[in-house]
Amino acid sequence: MAIIVRLDRIMADRKMSLNKLAEIVEMTNVNLSNLKTGKMKGIRFETMNSICKALHCQPGELFEYTEEGDEIG
Repeated sequence: MAIIVRLDRIMADRKMSLNKLAEIVEMTNVNLSNLKTGKMKGIRFETMNSICKALHCQPGELFEYTEEGDEIG
């Protein structure tokens, strides 16, 4: 996939555990872990808003685009 999730980096910078973030954004640990590892196919804006609010970050800090592995057509 061409989108890399940088949630683990932001969480480490903010010294926030997966359990604490899951509690704040009201997600299960499993779903948040799936997002963190890039196993999810999508994310709701409402969820992204909650994560950004909890981590005091911008959406662009959570995701990175790379052309490697990006196949269109």
